[in-house]
Amino acid sequence: MIKHIVFIKLQDRSPESVDKTAAILRDMEGKIPQLRAIEVGVDIVHSERSFDIALVTEFSSLDDLQAYQVHPVHQEVLRHLNETKELSLCVDYEI
Repeated sequence: MIKHIVFIKLQDRSPESVDKTAAILRDMEGKIPQLRAIEVGVDIVHSERSFDIALVTEFSSLDDLQAYQVHPVHQEVLRHLNETKELSLCVDYEI
């Protein structure tokens, strides 16, 4: 199993903007066959070092993660993030 975790800091950190992006991320559920599990968390602390959203996804294999990366639904999400994010960080590991 592969776990893919992304932290996202938005340019507009208003609750409305964060909720919109979180909803767009959650909307991937059930639309990408390789995506086994998805969790979207919105930050509640709002410190200077906080990111706004955490995306945690699981895949059966590295091949499935790579298929997710190029899937049209994920590509639409990436377009949104590229327009709205200030910064994102990612880690992928085997479990």
